[in-house]
Amino acid sequence: MKEQDSSMRRNAISEYLKHMPLIDDEELILVVSGIWNMAMTRPDDQELPYLGVFKCMENLIKKSINDRSWLFRNQNIYMPYYAAHIIGSYTMNNVEFAIEAVESGVIPPLLELLRGKMSWVEQRVAVRALGHLASYEKTFEFVAIYEEEVVKLSMNLASTCLRIVYTMFVGVKDTNKRLKYHSDLLARGVGGLDMENRKAEEWASQLQCWCIHLLNCFATKERSLDIICKQEFLKDLCEMWGGLVNHSSPAGVGLIRILCYTRVGRKSIAESRHVIENLCNLSRSSDDWQYMGIDCLLLLLKDPETRYKIIEIATSYLNDLIELRTLGIRSNFGETITRVLLNDFRCKNTKIKNPDVRRALEEIWSLKVERSKRERATSDEKLEEKRVRVNLLKEDGNHRFLVGEIDEAVLKYTEAIELCPLRYTNERIVLYSYRAQCNLLLRDPDAAISDATRALCLSSPPNSHSKSLWRRSQAYDMKGMAKESLMDCIMFINGCIKSKKAANQVKIPYYAVRMISKQMDTTWRFKPSQLKTSSIHPEMAKLPCQNGRSGNIEHANEEIMRILKQKKSFKSGLSTILEEPLVGKSGNMKRNQE
Repeated sequence: MKEQDSSMRRNAISEYLKHMPLIDDEELILVVSGIWNMAMTRPDDQELPYLGVFKCMENLIKKSINDRSWLFRNQNIYMPYYAAHIIGSYTMNNVEFAIEAVESGVIPPLLELLRGKMSWVEQRVAVRALGHLASYEKTFEFVAIYEEEVVKLSMNLASTCLRIVYTMFVGVKDTNKRLKYHSDLLARGVGGLDMENRKAEEWASQLQCWCIHLLNCFATKERSLDIICKQEFLKDLCEMWGGLVNHSSPAGVGLIRILCYTRVGRKSIAESRHVIENLCNLSRSSDDWQYMGIDCLLLLLKDPETRYKIIEIATSYLNDLIELRTLGIRSNFGETITRVLLNDFRCKNTKIKNPDVRRALEEIWSLKVERSKRERATSDEKLEEKRVRVNLLKEDGNHRFLVGEIDEAVLKYTEAIELCPLRYTNERIVLYSYRAQCNLLLRDPDAAISDATRALCLSSPPNSHSKSLWRRSQAYDMKGMAKESLMDCIMFINGCIKSKKAANQVKIPYYAVRMISKQMDTTWRFKPSQLKTSSIHPEMAKLPCQNGRSGNIEHANEEIMRILKQKKSFKSGLSTILEEPLVGKSGNMKRNQE
């Protein structure tokens, strides 16, 4: 590598790469780890990809699989992981490197790793590399040669990887029984058991997300939809989310959204009440992927074949979002929702017969069409008079709330909401939020969620009214919807942080820390596997929480403050992932993920 003459250096490197798989001493792991470091830090460097690095890595993977005695000598056990990782890193953003890789024959050995010839650690980097190769038009067909097997393997691995990682690693309490090379790759000798478990959760989430990404590559081309759209797998997709360790990936809902762009996908999704309800819950959350949930519902409602299968479920949820102004890059999102819902409402031959749905649509028509038109024709003086009356009703409601007359307070707030002109956004936010608090005290979480959501839609930016976030978080907690409660609580804490001038002045409310602690434990990625293991082995239930994040309130508070000290916002500080599995690439065929 230090040779000054470029031609001689290139020839020497090329020859060395050809003979690397024949090396059988400690030198090999040092060289491969060096190439891995170069691929990670300089993935666009053209020298190694065009000098035979892909053929070299292909041969190393094949040798690892076929020669077990060689694999267990020296430190060769690390070879397949590093080799597959190198392939994925070089092909991540460069279509020319991807072409070079497939022509070098990397797909068959990667497929062997995906089949599970080694372990979940190697499956993670294998599916990552295959996902990059499948992302480009020019190399997709090389992967598609094995289409049915790749799709089925990816689906199965996405559905089972969390259980596998828990059973094979995280759930193994005796560290001496864990595979040493797994521990070394995960923690690299730093942080001990806690770091190993954290990284295992992160890697398991990445493994799942990259499996979904690989399926996306086929779904965007409307390939293998009959396999992907199996009802059981669609249900599994609803439970696949990046979690706090991988919040930058849309995970399951990203694939569901791609499927909603296809006729076959919409038909299959509309037949699953479980999927529709999950999309509805996502649409009324503060999750980063809220807009994807709304998009899916709108795509289903626009299709005459699926509209009437889901409208009875979707209307009550979307009704709370009709005043949503912007969401991400979308403007007038509420207007779009309104138009889709009211599409055939006034038609004589409408197929909407359900009285509850018709009542909800009538409410939307009254608010967005008739009332809006009426107020535009009303003078400013009369609107201001209404505002004064609204404030009087609000004060009356506040008084009744303070003396414990909660039902009467709800009536006063409702009267004020119906009277308040639409232009007075701040007043309406407060009224909806107050009524949400009343509904919480009345143990009516559904009404509280509806009111809090309406307040959050009116806030600017959306989902920024702190009190409504906290109230909705509590309501979701009452319904046992831990993920939605957690997202709202995180946004609430974000608001607490941003309201302070300096980080050292931040004091996170104790009740919010308690909620975070509770929901982080409930939404731990390995929680279902832990519960299943505990049911089989009751003694496991007595073991302390293994998630390394939320064993107690003090630990949760330490986690929050640790992120703050790094001078990061709460949400952006949660991810330690360096590579986004669904980032668009030049030369690929993905739909715009926006």
